[in-house]
Amino acid sequence: MHIIPVEARKTEQAFLDFPRKLYRNDSSHVVPFDGEIKKAFNRKVNPYFGHGDAVRWIVVNEKNQTVGRIAAFYDSVMDEADYVRSGGCGFFESIDDRQVAFLLFNTAKAWLQKHGYEAMTGPINFGENDTNWGCLVHGFAPQAIGMTYNLPYYRELFESYGFKLYYRQFSFHLDLDKPFPERFWKIAEWINNREGYSYIHFDPAHTSRFVDDTVTIYNTAWKPLKEDFTPMDPASLYDELRKVRPIMDPELIWYAYYNDEPIAFFMFLPDANQIFRHLNGKLHLINKLRFLVYKRRKTITRIRGIAAGVVPKFQNSGVESGIFYQMKQVIERKPHYKQFELSWVGDFNPKMIALYQATGAYHAKTHHTYRYLFDPETPFKRYMEEAVDESICITKNHFS
Repeated sequence: MHIIPVEARKTEQAFLDFPRKLYRNDSSHVVPFDGEIKKAFNRKVNPYFGHGDAVRWIVVNEKNQTVGRIAAFYDSVMDEADYVRSGGCGFFESIDDRQVAFLLFNTAKAWLQKHGYEAMTGPINFGENDTNWGCLVHGFAPQAIGMTYNLPYYRELFESYGFKLYYRQFSFHLDLDKPFPERFWKIAEWINNREGYSYIHFDPAHTSRFVDDTVTIYNTAWKPLKEDFTPMDPASLYDELRKVRPIMDPELIWYAYYNDEPIAFFMFLPDANQIFRHLNGKLHLINKLRFLVYKRRKTITRIRGIAAGVVPKFQNSGVESGIFYQMKQVIERKPHYKQFELSWVGDFNPKMIALYQATGAYHAKTHHTYRYLFDPETPFKRYMEEAVDESICITKNHFS
């Protein structure tokens, strides 16, 4: 068994093909598109190469069969705000074998150490945290768009190596055939009619305006909450919008304004994984036609929240309920949507957890983001541990 860097077309194809073999009998897994994985590691396309670097490896056994893969990367902008210089690892896949997994982790660790890093956070993305982020530990249901899915033994592979819990990511589901709590809609309707407040949904004809508003809201909302906050890069957002344009429903992306100033946004997408699961990660001409057929048949019945933000000054104003009120009108016109998967919320954000619970949503999935400190003498710190309310995250809701 030996490890091989991904430097040629053959090894890159092995990196891409391995999940197809690993999950071939797991109907909940959706193979990511080869093209999107390639773009994540393309220096000309991924803007994170402007302030970071990434490398990939595969592991092959004595029969020259791929049995594992991993990527390691760093972001020099993000690590400046952390208490320890931490790079990342991600795109991890492995057979159920500690020897294979540990070889992958050791290789990623050595590369990060060579570049001056003191820790490794993973599994995460070499890019924004709306995709390829976290190890699934609870809720092995069909994979939603943007969310990671892995086999149940991955948790043991990470934790037996020495990774420790950095934070939990909770996903909540909302069944649309069940009524919202009556009190929620009363508040939402009142908020919706308050003077000075207005709501509009995304319009592709004015993309630049909405990109500016999203960046303004996101950076204002998340900076006080995240210790290692990295401002949203407009170039990354344009790239994300480009990727999701074929599946986007503009009426599922809403913005709130107060006296015409942007104060909140909620971004939902149709869960195209309900179609992508049939395409095996390939987007050739035939699959493009198949995609259009499935889409026309209204195969997509789920919506997933991708991102959200509320300017701190308005976080207790109920503006979130006002946006849900707008969404309610849309869903009533489009009854083929049956379920929301709300964007994941960290265990360090009890306000958003409380909002999700107020809608009647239920906890459906938990992902773990781990961190491994290279020096065991370095004190380990949970992400924003002073904000984590364990009574909410564990006792009250029995979260994993």
